[in-house]
Amino acid sequence: MLKRYLAALISADVSQAEWAVAGLGSLPAESLPEAMASLKLLLADPDPDRRWWAVRAWSALPGETNRSSLIPALQDAQPEVRQCAAIAFRLHPEPTALTALLDILLDSDPLSQRLASDALAALGEDSVQPLLQILQTGPQTSRLFAIRALSQIGDQRSIPVLFEALDDDSMIIEYWANQGLERMGVGMTFFQP
Repeated sequence: MLKRYLAALISADVSQAEWAVAGLGSLPAESLPEAMASLKLLLADPDPDRRWWAVRAWSALPGETNRSSLIPALQDAQPEVRQCAAIAFRLHPEPTALTALLDILLDSDPLSQRLASDALAALGEDSVQPLLQILQTGPQTSRLFAIRALSQIGDQRSIPVLFEALDDDSMIIEYWANQGLERMGVGMTFFQP
């Protein structure tokens, strides 16, 4: 059955490929090593569509499969493959992907940046310190996505930087600073009626 799924995955027929992803996602544990080996070969395929489907399928595999094998896809030449990999790491946070996700945050493609921001937020506290650094020294668009991730994480270490960002020239950065501080309950005043 695995061979049939793999053939459908690279068939260039979207409905067949999605059927294959669902099938691969329901494989029994004993079939996973062979599936991962086959998908790893597809991750190196010259065809970016095949690489994209390999990432998509790998992210659907059941259990705690070794998703660190997807890290090279975060550095793929094609933005669509990088984006798919960022989604995979949002769904399955992996600390070893931190550096590659931060590199995407410095990318010039806004969709890639947003998806990397989501994956970094899902990673949680491991990404706070590097995100704080990008927020303080990175380019404007990277700063925007860094503060967006920080506001979603809600880590106390970001409070001073979020307060500083309230005075930023960018209304979007100010908005996300407010969102993060509100999420953490900072600045709220409670009183008795």
